[in-house]
Amino acid sequence: MHKPLLVLALAIGLVLMASCSRNDDRSADSASGGSASKPIRIVFLHHSTGQVVWAGRTSKAALKVFGKSDVGTWISNYNRANNTALQMEQINFPTGKDYEWANYPYDYYNIWVKHAGDAPYRGEPTLEMLAAAYDVIVWKHCFPVGNILPDTGNADVDSPEKRLENYKLQYAKLKDKMRSFPDKKFIIWTGAALVKNATSPEEAQRARQFFDWVKSEWDEPGDNIFLWDFYQLETEGGAYLKEEYAAGPRDSHPSSDFGGRVAPLFAQRIVNVVEGKGDSTSLTGEVY
Repeated sequence: MHKPLLVLALAIGLVLMASCSRNDDRSADSASGGSASKPIRIVFLHHSTGQVVWAGRTSKAALKVFGKSDVGTWISNYNRANNTALQMEQINFPTGKDYEWANYPYDYYNIWVKHAGDAPYRGEPTLEMLAAAYDVIVWKHCFPVGNILPDTGNADVDSPEKRLENYKLQYAKLKDKMRSFPDKKFIIWTGAALVKNATSPEEAQRARQFFDWVKSEWDEPGDNIFLWDFYQLETEGGAYLKEEYAAGPRDSHPSSDFGGRVAPLFAQRIVNVVEGKGDSTSLTGEVY
């Protein structure tokens, strides 16, 4: 190749590389650019509903090929504007490989409390392992958490049955466990809610009772545990995921449009907690 053509080819290559770097909004890379802030490592543990919010209105192709997402873009933009170094990633938890595809109160209790330690339990990271790798841990339940059976009067912390009496015991154990890592911060989603066609009035009432209890009694100011009130955003004070926010009349996944609307609120809530304002700002991330 002639020298002028070689120089031109190298120049074009450098321009393309720079362009790709600027367009890659994965939040784990967003602290570059001379930031003097200490990196804050954040992990988001979720399944399909969490994926809808994480992606927002980002296309599936951009998410899969380039790792882009609405939440990642928001965090990246925040880092650039504020010279901060929030590094956020998302993983499926549990993975559904050696452990069931279940992320209900029993499952977090079973993995993190009952089988605590420095080694994985059935392929899933314990809280000791996650706390060693991250500064902020965000976790949630998928919408079948709302299919709650009536209480029996015989609460059992070791029972996987979805009952208020069991949930409350498991949440009490989880609170103690999270508080044993005082240098870490935890953000728990309320919800997710079910559409009206996927539950019964009795189940919906019990779900609302549980999440009201989480907000009014279980969550306490002054510790390292915070909430993001996803249930309120989905229901707007009702008992069901609003029809216009759902993926379909019988599908309790939120729509991508709803995911795109609340993704900035999720990211804002994370920032509020990181900045030490978790107890003095809105549980939904909204600014009034």
